[in-house]
Amino acid sequence: MRDPYDVLGVQKNATPAAVKSAFRRLAKKLHPDANKTDNTAATKFSELNAAYEIIGDDAKRKAFDRGEIDAEGKPRFQGFPGGGAGRGRPGGPRGGAGPGQDSSFESFTWGPDGFQRSSSGRAGGFRGGGGIDDILKEMFGAGGGAGRRGQTFEQEDFGGPAPGRDVTGTVTITLPEVLSGTSRRVHLPTGKDIDAKIPAGLADGQTIRLKGQGLPGPGGSAGDALITVTIAEHPLFKRDGANLRLELPVTLYEAVLGGKVRVPTLGSAVELSIPKNTSSGRTFRLKGKGLPKAGATGDLFVTTKIILPDGNDSELETLMQKWRDGHPYNPRSDFG
Repeated sequence: MRDPYDVLGVQKNATPAAVKSAFRRLAKKLHPDANKTDNTAATKFSELNAAYEIIGDDAKRKAFDRGEIDAEGKPRFQGFPGGGAGRGRPGGPRGGAGPGQDSSFESFTWGPDGFQRSSSGRAGGFRGGGGIDDILKEMFGAGGGAGRRGQTFEQEDFGGPAPGRDVTGTVTITLPEVLSGTSRRVHLPTGKDIDAKIPAGLADGQTIRLKGQGLPGPGGSAGDALITVTIAEHPLFKRDGANLRLELPVTLYEAVLGGKVRVPTLGSAVELSIPKNTSSGRTFRLKGKGLPKAGATGDLFVTTKIILPDGNDSELETLMQKWRDGHPYNPRSDFG
């Protein structure tokens, strides 16, 4: 671990108030909840806490300055008894604790088992007022800060592996791919490219979760990748839940005389029988030709739209004039 003075960015002669102020400032900056996409945030935050454990405590700071403990709070090797220059002062910290003195030290580390406190001899004095726990509670509320989805960091959370962070991505698929399912190459914020399998029947905006493809946590498993699926617009079909809607152009003579017309679907085309005297706007239902849904398949609703030929047709005009004079009717009679 780095020198705790360097971690906190203070000089060795900094006052306790300056040390505490530096810790508060950096804790706000480096707290994992303020850096959700930074997979190194938890490591930096634990290093900061470990540094403050040393120089935020008067006894440990003095022991560190004298070279009696290292940056992790562990006692340094002082030589064997009678070993000459490495021999400690009788009754002093190097030669054993004298009367009224406490030679125990507490280490504060981050390892494979998460955030750990350990002590040599009697427990060190960092549980009291003004310690890390108190400062974090003051800054972030009970437990040291807001966790994911409204949870809070309880004090004991620092004893277990830090969870990984989820990452997000988006993919766009076509309507035929909704019907059959597909896969997409997705570039994640982690820098990785992965093949995401898209199951059939997903709705627009639905999210799929890819386990273990997120950012790793220190000493813990990786988070997940959350992929949001967008369905591209189709030139012919409109989505209506699991159903599809299609506007089908028909000729005037098909509407009047009836007949079979070819209708496209997401699969192969089918034939639809148009009855005689079919008005524009009449809707036909093709069962099971929509999108897959839970335990079933939606339908395709086909609405006719009568289309006249381009340009003027004198014969059609003459026919319609004769027909109008002999068979007048008013389709808007209900309008009043």
